[in-house]
Amino acid sequence: MRSLGTRSFRPLALALALTVGLAGAALAAPVHYQVTLDGPSESPANASPGLGVAAVDVDLAAHTLYIHVIFSGLTGTTTACHIHAPTAVALTGTASVATTTPFFAGFPIGVTAGDFTITLDQTLTTSYNAPFITGNGGTTASAEAAMASYIAQGRAYLNIHSSTFGGGEIRGFIVPGQPTPTVPTSWGRIKTLYR
Repeated sequence: MRSLGTRSFRPLALALALTVGLAGAALAAPVHYQVTLDGPSESPANASPGLGVAAVDVDLAAHTLYIHVIFSGLTGTTTACHIHAPTAVALTGTASVATTTPFFAGFPIGVTAGDFTITLDQTLTTSYNAPFITGNGGTTASAEAAMASYIAQGRAYLNIHSSTFGGGEIRGFIVPGQPTPTVPTSWGRIKTLYR
């Protein structure tokens, strides 16, 4: 009978380590959300012809909150843009501002249309409205966890305020979505047809 030495366990140990490592990496992947902004989604609803779409990625491993919003057709010029959270009930109601006020750094102010991207470092207090940190554990780590939870529960929304609608001209709740594309997808789909 042969004895099982440590050599026979090395491949098994390596396979186990890789499996555990890959599982951990999968858990740390960014979570992708989308937003459709319009006037009827405001509270109270309005008849603004303005529309917008946004991609929001929550990455707890990197401690970032990525936001890319495109909007047009506002009746007034932009005065503010931020995320509100938490509403009492998912996909309805209002909430206080959770992120920086009155608008994200670099957000286009004084326009009726725009395209804006920001990645917030959620370890910095400047990424939040101070009362949001205070009301959610008092640290940026607790605020980050709360923000991720509220977004996942559908209790956070993106709001664009304007000179016509000071309380918000267009808004939309942050809901599960597809990953933000990093390359144009149409050509990639065509190429896969011929492989």
